[in-house]
Amino acid sequence: MPRDFSRTLRIAEQIQRDLAELLRLEVKDPRIGMVTLTDVEVTADYAHAKVFFTTLGDAEQVAAATEGLNRAAGFLRHELGHRIKLRSIPQLHFIHDESVERGVRLSRLIDEAVSSASSASGGKKKKRD
Repeated sequence: MPRDFSRTLRIAEQIQRDLAELLRLEVKDPRIGMVTLTDVEVTADYAHAKVFFTTLGDAEQVAAATEGLNRAAGFLRHELGHRIKLRSIPQLHFIHDESVERGVRLSRLIDEAVSSASSASGGKKKKRD
C-alpha cells in the first residue's frame, strides 16, 4: 500500500469525525436532525470529498436532509478549515447511503423466507427409532 493511500484514509476519517461533531453542535437546520455520517471518501488530490449519510424517514425526509446538508456545505467546509490543517479543504458532496436500508430489507426478506420454510415443513420432525 502506498503511503498516500493511508494518509487519505486518515484525512477522510478525521473529516468524518469533525463533520459529525459540527453537525451535532453547530448546524441548527431542522432538516438535518437525525443524520448519521457513515463514510467519507476523499479524492487523491484532496479536492473533493463524498460524504455518505443515513437518516431516519421516508424519501421526502431524505431529500430534505440532503438539501439541508448541501446548503450547509459551505459553512461546514469553512469550519473544517479551522480544524484540519490542509493546504485546501475538499469540496463536500453529500450522498444518501442506502446500504443500511438495503441491509435491513434483505435481513427482513431472509427472516420471512426462513419462517415460511419452517412453517411449510409444518414443524414436523422425523421420529428416530
